[in-house]
Amino acid sequence: MFYFSELCSNFASCNKKSVVKKIRDYEIGIAKLSNKTHTFVFELDDAFFELFGRELILGGKLTANVTLDKTETLLTFYVDIKGHVRLTCDRSLEEFDQPVGVHEVFRIKFGPDNAELDDDLWQITTGTQSVNMAQHLYDYIGLSLPMKKLHPRFAAEMDEDDDSDILIYSSRQQGNETEDGDDSDDEDDTDPRWNALRNLN
Repeated sequence: MFYFSELCSNFASCNKKSVVKKIRDYEIGIAKLSNKTHTFVFELDDAFFELFGRELILGGKLTANVTLDKTETLLTFYVDIKGHVRLTCDRSLEEFDQPVGVHEVFRIKFGPDNAELDDDLWQITTGTQSVNMAQHLYDYIGLSLPMKKLHPRFAAEMDEDDDSDILIYSSRQQGNETEDGDDSDDEDDTDPRWNALRNLN
């Protein structure tokens, strides 16, 4: 989990007060919530992505719906993010919009200290007042993006190339199987008496 102090330390060159204000827009005050299900909606725009720099994502417009199921000992967050982000094409360096659809679940339990217990399970101290969702939301969006970022027209070409490769491979494989099949048939059809005659030579 990215805690507030760690997140702020990444923005030494920016106005810290504005960063603090913006980050707090994504906080959920858990201490005052009753033990039941709660729903929160976060709008993720260009200002949100500015908090994390623009190396990966230039901007975007998404809505994050977070459902929190709170019990005495456990917080379960159901995260649903939909919208699009603006990326740079790896091939042409053009900007384009990439659709995003994220459905994730993570849990936080209370314990003696703050720790990451698993990829989707965290521990926080009992006295923790709030959980900041900013880093979680950004990470989920980033992980949902394709490894190779291509403008839609290049992505379509890539799909066609992939299909061609599959067809070529399949035809070769079938050809080999046919040849192997012919060989095995020939061996099976050979009269064993001919083998005996060959052995005489």
